[in-house]
Amino acid sequence: MAELLSVRDLRIEATSYPPGLPPKTVTLVDRVSFTLARGKVLGLIGESGAGKSTIGLAALAHGRGGARITGGEVLLDGKDILQLGMKSLRGLRGSRVCYVAQSAAAAFNPAHRLGEQLIEASLRHGVMGRADAQKKAHYLFQVLGLPDPQTFGARYPHQVSGGQLQRAMTAMALCPGPELIVFDEPTTALDVTTQIDVLAAIKHAIRETNTAALYITHDLAVIAQIADDILVLRHGRTVELGSTRQIIEAPRADYTRALLNVRSIRRDEASDQTHALLRVDAVSAAYGQTRVLQDVSLHLPKGQTLAVVGESGSGKSTLARVITGLLVPTQGTVHFDGKPLSPAFTRRAKEELRRIQMIYQSADTAMNPRQTVHDIIGRPLGFYFGLRGARRTARVKELLDQIEMGEGFAHRYPAELSGGQKQRVAIARALAARPELILCDEPTSALDPLVAQGILTLLLKLQAQTGVSYLFITHDIAIVRAIADSVAVLHHGRLVRFGPKSSVLSPPLDDYTDRLLKSVPEMEIGWLERILASRRMDSARN
Repeated sequence: MAELLSVRDLRIEATSYPPGLPPKTVTLVDRVSFTLARGKVLGLIGESGAGKSTIGLAALAHGRGGARITGGEVLLDGKDILQLGMKSLRGLRGSRVCYVAQSAAAAFNPAHRLGEQLIEASLRHGVMGRADAQKKAHYLFQVLGLPDPQTFGARYPHQVSGGQLQRAMTAMALCPGPELIVFDEPTTALDVTTQIDVLAAIKHAIRETNTAALYITHDLAVIAQIADDILVLRHGRTVELGSTRQIIEAPRADYTRALLNVRSIRRDEASDQTHALLRVDAVSAAYGQTRVLQDVSLHLPKGQTLAVVGESGSGKSTLARVITGLLVPTQGTVHFDGKPLSPAFTRRAKEELRRIQMIYQSADTAMNPRQTVHDIIGRPLGFYFGLRGARRTARVKELLDQIEMGEGFAHRYPAELSGGQKQRVAIARALAARPELILCDEPTSALDPLVAQGILTLLLKLQAQTGVSYLFITHDIAIVRAIADSVAVLHHGRLVRFGPKSSVLSPPLDDYTDRLLKSVPEMEIGWLERILASRRMDSARN
């Protein structure tokens, strides 16, 4: 089979600038080699910092964030693109080689319609005229299963769902007819049912167009459904390279086996006999005229974990906003420790604010990049307890020890931390207030499995030590099975199922919960095709 891409002994470096120390050269990718044939998919997998995205961008001869390609070759059709000038590279990118980013929402211009953005690269590179580009856009919308293919392009990015936007970005990459597409975690932030639709659409589009692809992810169950071969990376080095079947069924490296065996956390379900710390009674909420929550009631006992699950747009994060007082409900009440909370956080007492804290999905955007870890964790210590100077420093050290990082991180900035370390700092900041309830909004969705498992283990350890309660928002059913005592299932803003984990996740199931559970990717070759066939059979019966 014709070899399209050949990466040989790739080496990528960057320079770090530790405070008060001389600049230091850091190796991000160290002598990585692989080949990719036309019409084939190579999965790149590994933990945060393994070099996956860095290698993917090197396939476009691009170094991100100051990274420099200092050695090796990137051969596209036998020609080393690392030796091309900037003008030639501009002609290459967006025509022969395209890139699909992790966050489609951040990659589209909100002021322009999707159709115009989709055909822009084709027009700019002279691949085809406007009429032909629009015709191909309509074809790709259809291939990718987007609604109303002839008119879908007239919408703005905010007028479509996250899954539809991710497929639109795939269509944008496919439109110029590239030979190679780099998919950088395109389904990481999607719920499980939407993820299946996007995966199926990407796989179908690659097959239809005979395009080669690098597929970057940290989820082996996902990559098992789409890749022909898998390259396992760690610390910028190759751990293992082989066919998908060999990697999944007979891994040779210990690290690969660790990735396959992740999610081994299990805890027994607590009995619901304790006092309800949080009670949500008949809450409805809306954004403008759009109703998002409708008559939701649930409760969470002290020292336990309630998982709130559902697809994107089901109302999970809106429920958290109502509980924290960031969104005033249109009806219903929220009780905390037996007392009603004011609907608006601005009218809540400081003590009420202290007792309920939040850990956000993206630690990157939730922390001030100009503050050190000491300042980030120390802020609530000053605000709630008036701690200053040596007393605050001592408490920051205690919290850093509690999240298993240590005081050596106190004077680092967020940019000097890994994804998992940032999330641990976010946990320490929440713990600094000594809360009784922490709302965790998808805190591990952007983390690789091993780091995510470490965060979940830490949260369970802290719960055992402090008795804190968690309301855990997630679309990952594996996390629910691992940490939850009770589960609430939301669908289109309504509560369709609520109770102990053992009963909510066990038959008899309602149709929606059954679909959620069946949509969790399994480490099995051909699982995606089996699920899609099952869906078609269900649709035919209905």
